[in-house]
Amino acid sequence: MNGFDSYRVRERADVARLILVAVFLVLGGAFFRTQIIQHEKFQLRAETNRLRPISLTPPRGTIYDHTGDVIAENVPGYSVKVLAPSADSLRAMLARVAQVVPLDTAAMTEVVRRYRVARYQPAVIFGDATFETVARLEEHRAVLPGLVIQSEPKRLYPAGKAVAHLVGYVAEVTESDLTAERYPGAGLGTIVGKAGLEREYDDTLRGAEGVRYIEVNARGRLVREDAGSASLPPTPGLPIKTTIDLDLQRFIDSIWPVGMRGAMIAMAPGGAVRALYSAPSYDPNEFVGGISGPLWRALNGDEALPLLNRAIQTRYPPASPFKLAVSAMALKRGLIGLDTHMPTPCRGGMRLGNRVFRCWKKEGHGSLDLVGAVAASCDVYFYQVGLRLGLNAILDDGVLMGFRDESGIDLENEKTPIYPASTAYFDRLYGPRNWSPPATVLNFSIGQGENTQTLINMMKFYEGLASPDGRASVPYVVRPTSTEKRDLGLSPAQLAGLRHSLIAVVERGTAAGSRRKDLAVAGKTGTAQNPHGKDHGWFIGFAPADKPELVVGGIMEFGEHGTTVAPYVVRALTRYLLGPDTVGTIKVKVLVDESVPPQDTAPRPIELDPDSAAAARTLDSVRLAEPAR
Repeated sequence: MNGFDSYRVRERADVARLILVAVFLVLGGAFFRTQIIQHEKFQLRAETNRLRPISLTPPRGTIYDHTGDVIAENVPGYSVKVLAPSADSLRAMLARVAQVVPLDTAAMTEVVRRYRVARYQPAVIFGDATFETVARLEEHRAVLPGLVIQSEPKRLYPAGKAVAHLVGYVAEVTESDLTAERYPGAGLGTIVGKAGLEREYDDTLRGAEGVRYIEVNARGRLVREDAGSASLPPTPGLPIKTTIDLDLQRFIDSIWPVGMRGAMIAMAPGGAVRALYSAPSYDPNEFVGGISGPLWRALNGDEALPLLNRAIQTRYPPASPFKLAVSAMALKRGLIGLDTHMPTPCRGGMRLGNRVFRCWKKEGHGSLDLVGAVAASCDVYFYQVGLRLGLNAILDDGVLMGFRDESGIDLENEKTPIYPASTAYFDRLYGPRNWSPPATVLNFSIGQGENTQTLINMMKFYEGLASPDGRASVPYVVRPTSTEKRDLGLSPAQLAGLRHSLIAVVERGTAAGSRRKDLAVAGKTGTAQNPHGKDHGWFIGFAPADKPELVVGGIMEFGEHGTTVAPYVVRALTRYLLGPDTVGTIKVKVLVDESVPPQDTAPRPIELDPDSAAAARTLDSVRLAEPAR
């Protein structure tokens, strides 16, 4: 028995040894696999737990005007961030920060909200901290664990409010932006362009983010900012050169009347935009690093809508400047000539059925040819031109001239004009029997009715009138979105005649008060009907009149008359073409007092007793003057 038991013990010991050897072999293999084969994988995991990546904001590309002056650039700035393992820890940290530098409750709430979205990233407290703020925080760093202060490029717009609607502003990308994929390649914390050129050319200006690492402990608390690990420097954005003349842009801002809403655009033949201004404005520098809640609410709640770019995002009745489009339509179709007189002279109004459509001049203009009618802005003359054309021709030709389409300028969110493509529009809007084609024709003939245009689209049409070949180019600030031009369909003689009529407007017509001896200006005044208050004033002009080098157009809301706008447009033309020494001061009150009131006003239809015989005589006189077709 003893021998047998001794044998069994040895046998069991051998089995145990084999099991132990196998276990140690497995453990050894596992250790070998972990330490040798998968060394890099687990080292990366350890480093990931120990190191926390911090994004490095790239410098955005500089924006230049056409002469090389800076519109937008970068200067050194600071951002203040904090690392926190939990939302409660973050709130405690923010309470400490608030004891050192001003930080209101709303800002704290926003920091916590952003932290919950991306817990792995440091929460931004100040996106654009002043040097004084940074210095005070550095003094108290011992009681502010997790504080990360980083030097970053800060956007600067030297011209401030003067270029706000042109250049736009930058801000941190939002969650909705990322969801909608508006900014390819952007992530949480990325600074992107939100409006204007900053938005349109964001992919060029933005650059690529870099990264650096900071060391944290197991609880996620900051150990040291310089972790000794390799970092990736950011890639700067590319610069862009615009067609803008910054001196002219600043000048328009300096002369614009305080409190006046409106816009002004300057464009060279060929479509290059030299200035694009909208008022009231805002300071784009306020958005750098994040705009404050009270200021954002104030901008959005202001009834004057300072964030609205009135140059491209607001539609107005084109008023009398549209008379040149009606003239071009009639000339192109051979219905009138430059020396054509209408059968019914202007006696202050024209009766159509039981309504009288008035001219702005109560005593009338008498018998005029086309050049004289444009110079005097005679409504009665253009009523009759419109009746010769007919509504279908006005709509068809207007669509061909581009009044139904956007101008195509390389800026986002341009409003599409309202211009019917056919009479079916009126049938849908009012019902087939609830609107009058002749009355609609009269309204369209003087730029009223169901026709609203943006300033930039009217500028495109007048650029076509000012161009040597009578073709309208697509306006652009950096590069054109299309090289296609719209042909107005006018012969050289007709084009020269329309320019001559625009010269007459300034020399002896409705804008005679803005005439200059040292510069020949051509242009057209206008008054757009406004059901919500005083009428809006238009003026679009170009100079030199014989060989245009610049087209400038302005719209002033509640400006009442085109004569209110004309002096500012002429000053802008003079500044650009003759230099700063030739520009005088504007005496608005004198100009308004000396002008003939109210010029270029829209027709004021007055209901009369039905008089079909009178209406028939008026329509018959127009038809008799029509050439056979």
